[in-house]
Amino acid sequence: MARVIATINLKGGVGKTTTTAALGEFMAAEFGQRVLLVDLDPQTNLTTMMIGEERWRELNELGRTLATLFHRAVDPDADAFDIEKALQHDVSPVTAVRGVDLLASSLDLMEIQEGLSFQQYADPESHRPIEVLHSALDRIGDDYDYILVDCPPNLGMLTLNGLRVADGYIVPTIPDILSTYGIPQLQQRVEKFSDRTGHTIRELGLVITKYRSASSLHRTIIEQLQRDDRIANVVPAWIPEANQIAASAEFVPYGTLKRKYGGAGQFDALRMLTETILMNAQVYL
Repeated sequence: MARVIATINLKGGVGKTTTTAALGEFMAAEFGQRVLLVDLDPQTNLTTMMIGEERWRELNELGRTLATLFHRAVDPDADAFDIEKALQHDVSPVTAVRGVDLLASSLDLMEIQEGLSFQQYADPESHRPIEVLHSALDRIGDDYDYILVDCPPNLGMLTLNGLRVADGYIVPTIPDILSTYGIPQLQQRVEKFSDRTGHTIRELGLVITKYRSASSLHRTIIEQLQRDDRIANVVPAWIPEANQIAASAEFVPYGTLKRKYGGAGQFDALRMLTETILMNAQVYL
């Protein structure tokens, strides 16, 4: 059965989706893992990064996104979700990457999430609204080594579905005051949710993104995070702020991961990040 890792942060713009995409690609290309990316964020950024906007529109029109899965959960008369048809295989735009599959997101998830929230409000004790993704992934979990779930920047019903399937989670963050302010509260919410559902969700690490080595503030914040007893660990691979990493969100072909993310330290940092997350997952999950 696959190990499932959720990527979460209540703050947007911290590199959450880029981190998820890079981890999936490096796990497959550098470490030989079979990876499934699950895009739960209605912004669809992970989806368009991996397959492009044109292919995403085709899938959306055909009902082969996660919107169909969650719509059926809200409306039993809606179209059935066929996970085999929805799965997109070998989705990376990097030629050297094979073994990364995708379940695509949809803008329609914004509205559908309200229906799930209503279900939960109507029956607070019910677990059904948070079990939707879990039930779907149950059928294909054995096909992968890792499933990476990119969650929206909130703790709504879609994120709770992501946490419900997760064995562990990572928190990408910029090392500044605004981006790190709510992390202890996020950890507490995950812990309470874990207690509610009765399954353990391990914190695998805080991932430092958009790091500026010349910034004394960044270095100070990282030192504070490393001393904070509430944080399990700060992953010792700080992803630098770089135009090439930012540009990786655009769906264009690349020959190698180094070409996509950059060879001036970016590739090495992302590889080290991936290796650390894999080691932590093997120890704790």
